[in-house]
Amino acid sequence: MRAFSGSREAFAAALLDMAEYDERVMVISADSLKAMRAVPFGEQYPNRYVECGIAEQCAVDVAAGMASCGLIPFVGTYCGFLTMRACEQLRTFIGYTHLNAKFVGFNAGLLGGEREGVTHQFYEDIGIVATMPGIQIFTPADPAQCYHAIRMAAEVEGPVYVRAGSGREVSVYGNDAPFATSGITVWKRYGTDALLLSNGFVLDRVLAAAELLSQREIHVTVADINILYGDDASEILREMAAANLVVTVEDHNINGGLGSYISKLACENRPVRVHRIALTSYGESGPANELADAYGFSPEAIAQAVAAARTQQ
Repeated sequence: MRAFSGSREAFAAALLDMAEYDERVMVISADSLKAMRAVPFGEQYPNRYVECGIAEQCAVDVAAGMASCGLIPFVGTYCGFLTMRACEQLRTFIGYTHLNAKFVGFNAGLLGGEREGVTHQFYEDIGIVATMPGIQIFTPADPAQCYHAIRMAAEVEGPVYVRAGSGREVSVYGNDAPFATSGITVWKRYGTDALLLSNGFVLDRVLAAAELLSQREIHVTVADINILYGDDASEILREMAAANLVVTVEDHNINGGLGSYISKLACENRPVRVHRIALTSYGESGPANELADAYGFSPEAIAQAVAAARTQQ
Protein backbone atom coordinates (compact mmCIF):
# COMPACT_ATOMS: atom_id res chain seq x y z
CA MET A 1 0.00 0.00 0.00
CA ARG A 2 1.26 3.50 -0.79
CA ALA A 3 2.43 5.89 1.91
CA PHE A 4 0.30 8.88 2.93
CA SER A 5 1.50 12.30 4.03
CA GLY A 6 -1.39 12.68 6.46
CA SER A 7 -4.72 11.30 7.66
CA ARG A 8 -6.72 13.52 5.31
CA GLU A 9 -4.87 12.21 2.28
CA ALA A 10 -5.43 8.68 3.56
CA PHE A 11 -9.17 9.41 3.95
CA ALA A 12 -9.42 10.70 0.38
CA ALA A 13 -7.44 7.77 -1.02
CA ALA A 14 -9.66 5.24 0.75
CA LEU A 15 -12.80 6.88 -0.65
CA LEU A 16 -11.44 6.83 -4.20
CA ASP A 17 -10.36 3.21 -3.90
CA MET A 18 -13.76 2.12 -2.58
CA ALA A 19 -15.77 4.20 -5.04
CA GLU A 20 -14.10 2.45 -7.95
CA TYR A 21 -15.87 -0.83 -7.17
CA ASP A 22 -18.80 0.22 -4.95
CA GLU A 23 -21.31 2.65 -6.40
CA ARG A 24 -22.97 3.08 -3.00
CA VAL A 25 -20.04 5.09 -1.61
CA MET A 26 -21.01 8.76 -1.34
CA VAL A 27 -19.25 11.83 0.09
CA ILE A 28 -20.98 14.67 1.92
CA SER A 29 -19.07 17.88 2.59
CA ALA A 30 -19.77 20.66 5.06
CA ASP A 31 -17.64 23.10 3.08
CA SER A 32 -14.82 20.69 3.88
CA LEU A 33 -13.93 18.92 0.62
CA LYS A 34 -10.72 20.89 0.12
CA ALA A 35 -9.73 20.71 3.78
CA MET A 36 -10.29 16.94 3.71
CA ARG A 37 -8.12 16.60 0.58
CA ALA A 38 -11.09 15.02 -1.20
CA VAL A 39 -11.37 17.39 -4.17
CA PRO A 40 -10.30 14.58 -6.56
CA PHE A 41 -13.33 12.57 -5.42
CA GLY A 42 -15.67 15.44 -6.25
CA GLU A 43 -14.06 15.87 -9.65
CA GLN A 44 -14.07 12.17 -10.51
CA TYR A 45 -17.51 11.38 -9.06
CA PRO A 46 -19.55 14.62 -9.21
CA ASN A 47 -22.84 12.71 -8.96
CA ARG A 48 -21.73 11.01 -5.75
CA TYR A 49 -20.69 14.14 -3.89
CA VAL A 50 -23.00 16.59 -2.10
CA GLU A 51 -21.86 19.98 -0.84
CA CYS A 52 -23.91 21.27 2.10
CA GLY A 53 -21.86 24.35 2.91
CA ILE A 54 -20.98 25.25 6.48
CA ALA A 55 -23.96 23.31 7.80
CA GLU A 56 -22.93 20.20 9.71
CA GLN A 57 -26.48 19.49 10.89
CA CYS A 58 -27.63 19.48 7.28
CA ALA A 59 -24.75 17.20 6.29
CA VAL A 60 -25.76 14.60 8.89
CA ASP A 61 -29.38 14.80 7.77
CA VAL A 62 -28.35 14.30 4.14
CA ALA A 63 -26.29 11.27 5.23
CA ALA A 64 -29.36 9.86 6.99
CA GLY A 65 -31.43 10.24 3.85
CA MET A 66 -28.80 8.57 1.69
CA ALA A 67 -28.31 5.69 4.13
CA SER A 68 -32.06 5.10 4.25
CA CYS A 69 -31.92 4.53 0.49
CA GLY A 70 -29.18 1.90 0.69
CA LEU A 71 -26.19 4.14 -0.01
CA ILE A 72 -23.03 4.35 2.14
CA PRO A 73 -22.48 8.05 2.87
CA PHE A 74 -19.26 9.42 4.39
CA VAL A 75 -19.33 12.81 6.11
CA GLY A 76 -15.86 14.24 6.66
CA THR A 77 -15.16 17.49 8.52
CA TYR A 78 -13.62 18.82 11.71
CA CYS A 79 -14.63 16.46 14.50
CA GLY A 80 -15.78 19.09 16.97
CA PHE A 81 -18.08 20.77 14.49
CA LEU A 82 -19.47 17.36 13.57
CA THR A 83 -20.03 16.00 17.08
CA MET A 84 -21.01 19.25 18.80
CA ARG A 85 -23.00 21.20 16.22
CA ALA A 86 -24.70 18.12 14.81
CA CYS A 87 -25.02 16.16 18.05
CA GLU A 88 -28.82 16.07 17.93
CA GLN A 89 -28.85 14.86 14.33
CA LEU A 90 -26.25 12.17 15.05
CA ARG A 91 -28.31 10.94 17.98
CA THR A 92 -31.82 11.05 16.56
CA PHE A 93 -31.39 10.41 12.85
CA ILE A 94 -28.32 8.13 12.87
CA GLY A 95 -27.92 6.46 16.26
CA TYR A 96 -31.58 5.94 17.07
CA THR A 97 -32.39 4.66 13.58
CA HIS A 98 -29.10 2.70 13.34
CA LEU A 99 -28.50 3.85 9.79
CA ASN A 100 -25.48 2.73 7.80
CA ALA A 101 -23.75 6.13 7.70
CA LYS A 102 -20.09 6.90 8.38
CA PHE A 103 -18.58 9.98 10.00
CA VAL A 104 -14.93 10.99 9.94
CA GLY A 105 -13.83 13.73 12.33
CA PHE A 106 -10.49 15.43 11.72
CA ASN A 107 -8.25 17.59 13.94
CA ALA A 108 -9.15 15.46 16.94
CA GLY A 109 -7.55 16.09 20.29
CA LEU A 110 -5.32 18.78 21.73
CA LEU A 111 -2.59 18.11 19.19
CA GLY A 112 -4.95 18.24 16.22
CA GLY A 113 -5.75 21.93 16.67
CA GLU A 114 -2.33 23.16 17.71
CA ARG A 115 -2.40 26.21 15.44
CA GLU A 116 -5.93 27.44 16.10
CA GLY A 117 -6.23 26.83 19.83
CA VAL A 118 -9.32 25.88 21.81
CA THR A 119 -11.85 26.57 19.03
CA HIS A 120 -10.25 23.86 16.89
CA GLN A 121 -9.00 21.52 19.60
CA PHE A 122 -11.59 18.81 20.06
CA TYR A 123 -11.14 16.52 23.04
CA GLU A 124 -14.78 15.87 23.89
CA ASP A 125 -15.80 14.06 20.70
CA ILE A 126 -15.45 10.45 21.88
CA GLY A 127 -17.37 11.25 25.05
CA ILE A 128 -20.21 12.72 23.02
CA VAL A 129 -20.47 9.86 20.54
CA ALA A 130 -20.05 7.23 23.26
CA THR A 131 -23.39 8.27 24.76
CA MET A 132 -25.16 7.15 21.58
CA PRO A 133 -25.82 3.38 21.65
CA GLY A 134 -24.81 1.41 18.59
CA ILE A 135 -22.24 3.79 17.12
CA GLN A 136 -18.82 2.19 16.88
CA ILE A 137 -15.79 4.42 17.42
CA PHE A 138 -12.55 3.85 15.49
CA THR A 139 -9.38 5.62 16.66
CA PRO A 140 -6.58 5.18 14.09
CA ALA A 141 -3.14 6.19 15.31
CA ASP A 142 -1.59 7.39 12.06
CA PRO A 143 -2.35 7.96 8.34
CA ALA A 144 -1.95 4.34 7.28
CA GLN A 145 -4.29 3.21 10.04
CA CYS A 146 -6.75 5.92 9.01
CA TYR A 147 -6.86 4.45 5.50
CA HIS A 148 -7.63 0.99 6.89
CA ALA A 149 -10.17 2.39 9.36
CA ILE A 150 -12.11 4.09 6.55
CA ARG A 151 -12.14 0.87 4.54
CA MET A 152 -13.31 -1.14 7.57
CA ALA A 153 -15.99 1.42 8.42
CA ALA A 154 -17.57 0.80 5.02
CA GLU A 155 -17.77 -2.91 5.78
CA VAL A 156 -19.46 -2.46 9.17
CA GLU A 157 -23.25 -2.52 9.06
CA GLY A 158 -24.42 0.50 11.03
CA PRO A 159 -23.03 3.87 12.08
CA VAL A 160 -19.30 4.38 12.61
CA TYR A 161 -17.38 7.40 13.88
CA VAL A 162 -13.70 7.55 12.85
CA ARG A 163 -11.54 9.86 14.95
CA ALA A 164 -8.80 11.15 12.65
CA GLY A 165 -5.80 13.42 13.02
CA SER A 166 -4.60 16.66 11.55
CA GLY A 167 -1.88 15.23 9.33
CA ARG A 168 0.97 15.94 11.74
CA GLU A 169 0.70 12.68 13.70
CA VAL A 170 3.72 10.37 13.88
CA SER A 171 3.64 7.22 11.73
CA VAL A 172 3.68 4.28 14.13
CA TYR A 173 2.34 1.33 12.15
CA GLY A 174 3.95 1.80 8.75
CA ASN A 175 2.09 1.27 5.50
CA ASP A 176 0.88 -2.30 5.58
CA ALA A 177 -0.42 -2.96 9.11
CA PRO A 178 -4.12 -3.93 9.19
CA PHE A 179 -6.68 -2.23 11.42
CA ALA A 180 -7.28 -4.74 14.22
CA THR A 181 -10.85 -6.08 14.19
CA SER A 182 -10.38 -7.18 17.81
CA GLY A 183 -9.97 -3.57 18.88
CA ILE A 184 -6.49 -4.11 20.32
CA THR A 185 -2.93 -4.39 19.01
CA VAL A 186 -0.22 -5.33 21.50
CA TRP A 187 2.98 -3.44 20.70
CA LYS A 188 5.39 -4.30 23.49
CA ARG A 189 5.58 -7.04 26.11
CA TYR A 190 8.26 -6.15 28.60
CA GLY A 191 6.26 -7.62 31.48
CA THR A 192 3.08 -7.40 33.55
CA ASP A 193 3.97 -4.73 36.12
CA ALA A 194 1.36 -2.60 34.36
CA LEU A 195 -0.70 -2.61 31.19
CA LEU A 196 -0.47 0.67 29.26
CA LEU A 197 -3.41 1.25 26.93
CA SER A 198 -3.42 4.15 24.50
CA ASN A 199 -4.68 5.17 21.08
CA GLY A 200 -4.48 7.93 18.51
CA PHE A 201 -1.73 10.49 18.38
CA VAL A 202 0.09 9.87 21.68
CA LEU A 203 0.75 6.18 21.08
CA ASP A 204 4.35 6.84 20.03
CA ARG A 205 4.93 8.66 23.33
CA VAL A 206 3.54 5.75 25.34
CA LEU A 207 5.87 3.37 23.53
CA ALA A 208 8.80 5.65 24.41
CA ALA A 209 7.61 5.76 28.03
CA ALA A 210 7.63 1.95 28.14
CA GLU A 211 11.29 2.00 27.14
CA LEU A 212 12.08 4.41 29.96
CA LEU A 213 10.19 2.27 32.45
CA SER A 214 12.06 -0.84 31.33
CA GLN A 215 15.34 0.92 32.10
CA ARG A 216 13.98 1.51 35.64
CA GLU A 217 13.13 -2.20 36.02
CA ILE A 218 9.41 -1.56 35.61
CA HIS A 219 8.30 -3.94 32.90
CA VAL A 220 5.01 -3.11 31.19
CA THR A 221 2.89 -4.21 28.25
CA VAL A 222 1.76 -1.56 25.75
CA ALA A 223 -1.30 -1.93 23.54
CA ASP A 224 -3.25 0.25 21.12
CA ILE A 225 -7.03 0.29 21.63
CA ASN A 226 -8.28 1.19 18.16
CA ILE A 227 -12.01 0.39 18.57
CA LEU A 228 -14.12 1.68 21.44
CA TYR A 229 -17.52 0.25 22.33
CA GLY A 230 -17.20 -2.49 19.73
CA ASP A 231 -19.14 -5.72 19.68
CA ASP A 232 -16.41 -7.91 21.19
CA ALA A 233 -13.94 -6.78 23.87
CA SER A 234 -12.72 -10.28 24.72
CA GLU A 235 -9.10 -9.72 23.64
CA ILE A 236 -8.91 -6.44 25.54
CA LEU A 237 -10.25 -8.20 28.63
CA ARG A 238 -7.71 -10.99 28.20
CA GLU A 239 -4.85 -8.49 28.39
CA MET A 240 -6.44 -6.70 31.36
CA ALA A 241 -6.78 -9.99 33.23
CA ALA A 242 -3.00 -10.42 33.24
CA ALA A 243 -2.35 -7.04 34.91
CA ASN A 244 -2.76 -5.67 38.41
CA LEU A 245 -2.68 -2.08 37.15
CA VAL A 246 -4.02 -0.61 33.92
CA VAL A 247 -2.94 2.87 32.80
CA THR A 248 -4.79 4.63 29.98
CA VAL A 249 -3.18 7.49 28.04
CA GLU A 250 -5.23 9.54 25.59
CA ASP A 251 -5.40 12.91 23.84
CA HIS A 252 -8.97 13.44 25.06
CA ASN A 253 -10.80 14.80 28.05
CA ILE A 254 -10.32 12.53 31.07
CA ASN A 255 -14.08 11.87 31.10
CA GLY A 256 -15.85 9.92 28.38
CA GLY A 257 -12.92 8.61 26.36
CA LEU A 258 -10.58 5.62 26.47
CA GLY A 259 -10.18 5.74 30.25
CA SER A 260 -13.93 5.66 30.76
CA TYR A 261 -14.30 2.74 28.36
CA ILE A 262 -11.57 0.69 30.05
CA SER A 263 -12.95 1.54 33.50
CA LYS A 264 -16.34 0.27 32.36
CA LEU A 265 -14.79 -3.01 31.19
CA ALA A 266 -12.91 -3.37 34.48
CA CYS A 267 -16.00 -2.73 36.60
CA GLU A 268 -18.23 -5.06 34.66
CA ASN A 269 -15.81 -7.94 34.11
CA ARG A 270 -12.80 -7.99 36.45
CA PRO A 271 -11.93 -5.56 39.24
CA VAL A 272 -8.56 -4.00 38.40
CA ARG A 273 -7.17 -0.60 39.26
CA VAL A 274 -7.32 1.85 36.35
CA HIS A 275 -5.20 5.01 36.36
CA ARG A 276 -6.13 7.55 33.69
CA ILE A 277 -3.76 10.03 31.99
CA ALA A 278 -5.74 12.51 29.92
CA LEU A 279 -6.71 16.17 29.65
CA THR A 280 -8.23 17.84 32.69
CA SER A 281 -8.39 21.39 31.31
CA TYR A 282 -8.91 23.29 28.09
CA GLY A 283 -5.97 23.61 25.72
CA GLU A 284 -3.92 26.47 24.34
CA SER A 285 -2.24 27.18 21.02
CA GLY A 286 1.27 25.99 20.34
CA PRO A 287 3.41 23.48 18.42
CA ALA A 288 2.07 19.95 18.84
CA ASN A 289 5.14 18.44 20.46
CA GLU A 290 5.51 21.27 22.95
CA LEU A 291 1.80 21.15 23.75
CA ALA A 292 1.96 17.42 24.37
CA ASP A 293 4.86 17.89 26.77
CA ALA A 294 3.17 20.80 28.54
CA TYR A 295 -0.01 18.82 29.17
CA GLY A 296 1.67 15.75 30.62
CA PHE A 297 2.16 13.60 27.52
CA SER A 298 5.95 13.56 27.40
CA PRO A 299 7.43 10.05 27.67
CA GLU A 300 9.11 11.10 30.91
CA ALA A 301 5.86 12.37 32.44
CA ILE A 302 3.97 9.25 31.40
CA ALA A 303 6.69 7.00 32.84
CA GLN A 304 6.69 8.96 36.09
CA ALA A 305 2.90 8.73 36.37
CA VAL A 306 2.98 4.96 35.83
CA ALA A 307 5.72 4.52 38.44
CA ALA A 308 3.79 6.63 40.94
CA ALA A 309 0.56 4.72 40.29
CA ARG A 310 2.33 1.43 41.07
CA THR A 311 3.39 2.69 44.48
CA GLN A 312 -0.21 3.50 45.35
CA GLN A 313 -1.43 -0.07 44.90
